[in-house]
Amino acid sequence: MKERIIQFGEGGFLRGFADWMIHKMNEKLGLDFGVVVVQNTRRGSDAGVCRALNQQGCKFTHIMRGEKGVEQTLVESISRCVDPYTDLESFLSLAEGKDMRFIISNTTEAGIVFDPSDRRESAPDVSFPAKLTLLLKRRFDKGLDGFIILPCELIEENGSAIKSAVLSYAKLWGYSDEFISFVKERNIFCNTLVDRINTGFPVGEELHLPFDDKFVNTSEFYHLWVIETEHDLERELPLSRAGLNVIITKNELSKYRTRKVRILNGAHTSLVPHALLSGYDTVKSCVDSCEMREYIRKCVFDEIIPTLDLPHGELCDYAESVIERFSNPYIKHYLSSIALNSVSKFKVRVLPSILEYKRRFGSYPPTLVFAFARLLSFYKTDMANDSPDVTEYMRSKPTEEILANKALWGEDLSDMLCEVLKYEDK
Repeated sequence: MKERIIQFGEGGFLRGFADWMIHKMNEKLGLDFGVVVVQNTRRGSDAGVCRALNQQGCKFTHIMRGEKGVEQTLVESISRCVDPYTDLESFLSLAEGKDMRFIISNTTEAGIVFDPSDRRESAPDVSFPAKLTLLLKRRFDKGLDGFIILPCELIEENGSAIKSAVLSYAKLWGYSDEFISFVKERNIFCNTLVDRINTGFPVGEELHLPFDDKFVNTSEFYHLWVIETEHDLERELPLSRAGLNVIITKNELSKYRTRKVRILNGAHTSLVPHALLSGYDTVKSCVDSCEMREYIRKCVFDEIIPTLDLPHGELCDYAESVIERFSNPYIKHYLSSIALNSVSKFKVRVLPSILEYKRRFGSYPPTLVFAFARLLSFYKTDMANDSPDVTEYMRSKPTEEILANKALWGEDLSDMLCEVLKYEDK
């Protein structure tokens, strides 16, 4: 394979998402795209991962499981793993590869930050955007063309955020105006949305594999990668031509992000308080219950989908796929884990649907308002898992004060008080 892709992050998500996709693309189209993985940190569970991955030839088994059955793939798209903490020069020299064209990352949401305390002489112990700045500087110094950057971190406008951080480091470190122009004009920072449930190493399961694979990875079958760019990306990286669920769009990423956040995440967040108060423990246990399944469908099909602007059939197909994913017998998704920070999640994932429904139809959506009331009741119990300040506030204050709290919800929700009070403690 030709090494064409630099990947920041060696965790299960990227291996079961991007690396699996690249392997499938190579296999189906007869291509030779190779990935060089860069170890993300030198501490904690990441320490020594690079060495261990290299020791097994960078091959690993990826297993997809669901109602369709089980599909096992030996993924061979990774050529090698580089540890910048033990060999910084090997990392920086990746920028000199003439075939190198793409940078993929998943350094978690906390990874895309600008830290003014980072100094270039402190490398490799600097943030991901700072490492990327050093890599781009080496690329610039060698007179080579820029990269196409495809971040997978789950923040809004992730590509724009990385670009902003890189430019901030360039300014902080006194790099030339020519380099800054190179970053802006010769590199393509794409905003993306990724969607796949990876369940990682199957701990405690007996697998019959041809070798001792320490990097076995498991996931659902569903996968989606939406990439926003003006560039003809499909010509250079033909993932969708290989039959993969990759959508390249010029200006509609926000619609797909809204679709995922409102439908998938919104279904989770509107379900969890009611389900936990009703004695359920996992998402699948809810889908297996006729009553709770009907509750999910009312939230999604009757009250969330009517507030979205993508084609109705496309939204319904996506929603059906979400419910099918919730039904996956191999994914044990505990409601208690989703319940973490439910107030902030409700504000982002569910409240916009409630307010948009009221704007469009003149009345509040009854099932989602019921979910709101159950959220308030949930915070009166010991099951709530949030910051101490939020938990104490939600537990001790009356409903009218909570709804009127602009700092909590972004606006005064007193207009909803009568509707919420109909359902409280039911």
